[in-house]
Amino acid sequence: MIKSICFVCVGNICRSPMAEFVFKEMLRQRGLESEYLIESRSTSTEEIGNPPHYGTVLKLSQYGIVPANKFAEQLKKSDYKKYDLIIGMDDMNIRGILRIVGGDPENKVRKMLSFAGSDRNIADPWYTNDFDTTYVDIKAGCDALAEYLGI
Repeated sequence: MIKSICFVCVGNICRSPMAEFVFKEMLRQRGLESEYLIESRSTSTEEIGNPPHYGTVLKLSQYGIVPANKFAEQLKKSDYKKYDLIIGMDDMNIRGILRIVGGDPENKVRKMLSFAGSDRNIADPWYTNDFDTTYVDIKAGCDALAEYLGI
């Protein structure tokens, strides 16, 4: 049974914290937040210790979501055992995850939109500055993940 999920992007300041807090809010609305461990990490060391990007904070605040006490952390090899699912936002993230954890023998590593039946990447708003499209894609991925989990 899946009870621990880690969302991953390059810096852990835009897409992965957005997914983390959108999914936590979905669980909270269903009264299930205490039953799951939901976190996010980065594949790089570039933003370690930094809070979420102001664009992510602004977008989440439009939905009443506050990414409180979140600071960027890098994925570690030991996280493969900690999480039931490790979800990357794009193909580059998937490669980074596999490099860090050393493979995926238990088939835990998935791409975010795969739950929605798509092989598309979620665009990085750090480069696009389009937090609206990123949010729409992340919300679709989270909705599909919730359906996949039967919640």
